[in-house]
Amino acid sequence: MADVIMDRGHFGSIAEFQDPEQLYAELIEKVRKYHPSDDISMIEKAYATALNAHEGQQRKSGEPYIIHPLCVAIILADLEMDKETIAAGLLHDVVEDTIMTSEDMEKEFGEDVAALVDGVTKLSKLQYHGDKMEFQADNLRKMFLAMAKDIRVIIIKLADRLHNMRTLKYQPETKQVEIAKETLDIYSPIAQRLGISRIKVELDDLSLKYLRPDVYEDLKEKIAQKRSERE
Repeated sequence: MADVIMDRGHFGSIAEFQDPEQLYAELIEKVRKYHPSDDISMIEKAYATALNAHEGQQRKSGEPYIIHPLCVAIILADLEMDKETIAAGLLHDVVEDTIMTSEDMEKEFGEDVAALVDGVTKLSKLQYHGDKMEFQADNLRKMFLAMAKDIRVIIIKLADRLHNMRTLKYQPETKQVEIAKETLDIYSPIAQRLGISRIKVELDDLSLKYLRPDVYEDLKEKIAQKRSERE
């Protein structure tokens, strides 16, 4: 069943427990729309590698882990990113979570994709403590931007966080609040700074859902009422 979120310019697939092959077909269809003549063999190879690397792994929702990198790649395709970024989106957890090394990645996919995956892995290690003062969030945002030598690294990380926020309900309640606060303090301002308003809006909405559920439900009800009046 798809999660219901406010209709404020969101994009990408939000339905849960989809078949990986259907998601992969959706990804290729999206890429073909803005790169009709592009060679997608790199994306095909990245998907096959990620599928094999994450075999047997599951997310907290119980779904196959491969669903996550596929959904990240779909978000990147919605942003019309190049094939190297799409491939890196599919592979972004492979080095961190499996036996594949950075050297293996470079050998198989080239220096560009390997550098993107390495950049995302390094950003994932940044720690944020929401109980600290606001300057810590500001410093972390600056460090986040400084560490990423390629803006595509940040965009992959934003797509990664967006899908994690869409499936946040499977985390323990304390973790939900912690991740939502980190998203609001770190990721949403970065999305705004980069001008990716669609990601910023959805990150804000999903953060509100866990930090102020009463306000979120009230807004959702008002939006649904306005939509009904328009129809």
